[in-house]
Amino acid sequence: MRQELSEATVAGIKGRWLIKIGSSLITNDGSGLDRPAIEQWVAQLVALRKMGIEVILVSSGAVAEGVARLGMKSRPREVHLQQAAAAVGQMGLVQTYETAFQVYGVHTAQVLLTHDDLANRRRYLNARSTLSGLVEMGVVPVINENDTVATAELCFGDNDTLGAMVANLLGADTLVILTDQKGLHESDPRQNPDAPLIKEARANDRALLKMAGGSGKLGRGGMATKITAARLAARSGARTIIASGREADVLVRLAKGEMVGTRLVPERQPVAARKQWLAGQLKVKGTLTLDAGAEKVLRESGRSLLPVGVTAVSGNFDRGEVVSCINAEGTEIARGLVNYNAKEAQKLLRQPSRQIESLLGYAGDVEMIHRDNLVILEH
Repeated sequence: MRQELSEATVAGIKGRWLIKIGSSLITNDGSGLDRPAIEQWVAQLVALRKMGIEVILVSSGAVAEGVARLGMKSRPREVHLQQAAAAVGQMGLVQTYETAFQVYGVHTAQVLLTHDDLANRRRYLNARSTLSGLVEMGVVPVINENDTVATAELCFGDNDTLGAMVANLLGADTLVILTDQKGLHESDPRQNPDAPLIKEARANDRALLKMAGGSGKLGRGGMATKITAARLAARSGARTIIASGREADVLVRLAKGEMVGTRLVPERQPVAARKQWLAGQLKVKGTLTLDAGAEKVLRESGRSLLPVGVTAVSGNFDRGEVVSCINAEGTEIARGLVNYNAKEAQKLLRQPSRQIESLLGYAGDVEMIHRDNLVILEH
């Protein structure tokens, strides 16, 4: 594990920052928003702008504020009541940020997203254009998941993941995830107070998830989701900083190059925009299992996936939808836009491309997934 600081780390980080602030940092233990805390976060964000950093904010807190405004004793379990609380609380959340930023003459914009907004290619491009336009005009986007309409199938799962996907969307240089922990430790500091803090590591280091105490499955909060978010952000070349929001002036200190928290840096060059979009899809429609030969071809040569290398099909997908490519051990190695629906793909298993017309009754594409629509995932 890398503990020494790189030259780039010491020099500080400029450019475009995506900053995610969690509920624990801006709410009063379930009793609504902590307005003085939000005012201090806004002061730091304005300071970053004066240092030449473009700022995009992902903020939690809508449900907690809604629960307080509606006089609920606790966060409701029923989804429709959670969504109602989010709708009410979002008004207070945005109002509070808008008021705080106006003190400095800075405009804000509310942006609510669901996973479907980023899974649909056209809406993805529209969201990118709108957000890029806001940033170029000097507006601070305040982004949250659209809890009011999101269903289990359309939600991100947590705002760490939302932050990473928006970082990909906008080509952010840095994703900052502020939490109530000092950063990532080599073991759980709640159980081992002497656990060393990891100062810097590679975002795709598979040992990190074990240290985080989770499998990396997306859920609400937790260090494992932050590691997963860092891996996702790394696909577009963004570094991730996980730091304590309890540290005084933490954002300004980070901008000046001070080593606070944990930095997770990308290993490779950014993935091209279209393939980055493919890699970022959390909702895949099906799975193709590949033989060893096909896996080797994809990993080593980056060629298209042919039907002859596919040994099994699962799921119910249509042509043009995102599918996952796994090897015989079940490890995901790639994702792509498939050229055939599930029933057609089933007929083409292990078959050479020259047999496609006789098997399907029409001359389709020779590839199961064309290389331009295929992205190899790092492990």
